[in-house]
Amino acid sequence: MTIDVPVLVITPGEPSGIGPEILLKLNREHPEFRLLAVADPALLQQAADRLGFNTGITKWQPGKSISAGQLACLPTKLARPAIPGQPTAENAPYVLDTLRQAVRLVRLGHAAAMVTGPVLKGIINQAGVPFTGHTEFLADLANTPRVVMMLTTPGLRVALVTTHLPLRDVCAAITTEKLEAVIQITETSLRQQFGITRPRLQVLGLNPHAGEGGHLGEEDEQLIRPVIEQFRKHGMNIEGPVPADTAFTPPRLAACDVVVAMYHDQGLPVLKHLGFGQAVNITLGLPFIRTSVDHGTALDIAGTGQASATSLYQAVLCAQRMSQRR
Repeated sequence: MTIDVPVLVITPGEPSGIGPEILLKLNREHPEFRLLAVADPALLQQAADRLGFNTGITKWQPGKSISAGQLACLPTKLARPAIPGQPTAENAPYVLDTLRQAVRLVRLGHAAAMVTGPVLKGIINQAGVPFTGHTEFLADLANTPRVVMMLTTPGLRVALVTTHLPLRDVCAAITTEKLEAVIQITETSLRQQFGITRPRLQVLGLNPHAGEGGHLGEEDEQLIRPVIEQFRKHGMNIEGPVPADTAFTPPRLAACDVVVAMYHDQGLPVLKHLGFGQAVNITLGLPFIRTSVDHGTALDIAGTGQASATSLYQAVLCAQRMSQRR
């Protein structure tokens, strides 16, 4: 692995979705990357044939070099052939195995970072595996109790205190310990992995108008504000709790490097409106670099060749830059 062009391991995700074809499009459109896919080679070859690509898919094993523009593949066998747009729970173990192998490759030093394609949570759960998302699954694999899901697009970063929870469970999940961990991990990651000397954090309130002095909920004054004040006393450049309905105005965004949102749909709709197709999902706090696309499996267009590789390109570019800084 060279410092200038690190090897990046990619899991295409749900085999019946658009993951395999956007990987092939990325490889064709951006031969400057050194990519190692963890996938069934037959799956990738079928996708290449549908796209009319004469892509050379090279089976890889440890110790084998990977050149820029080459699509290397660590073979992993599907349980049954994948049909575009028709996912099956039988292939759920395959999807999870690709993630396990990718983590192993990064931790053993065969790749500098991992990039993940979209998966279907429902199908994995149908297979009898409790699965709430990549973020939580990778945290368990790495035995890392605290990680942070952050999405980024030009002009905006959003880190989440809670991720994939029903709204009724959010309040109970926001504890002092949890909030402190998310803020600390986010601030540290922005310094170490993004090169921001003194990150500026804007923390959202939980309730409308950040609780309006306790009249619209007590969590903002009793839980969120004390945590922010403690970090500020220790020198962190942090503001909040800021009402979510004013936090995303241009002057406020210009004055911060990241918005810390209390729950998934508090911050991500704004980010995806601003940069859908160019946003990147990053897991902060892991002992390795992981980025991902900002979209789903798009079963309705899988196999048609219509899917864009733009978000995957941004995820790969982000992973490469983060690994080079490291």
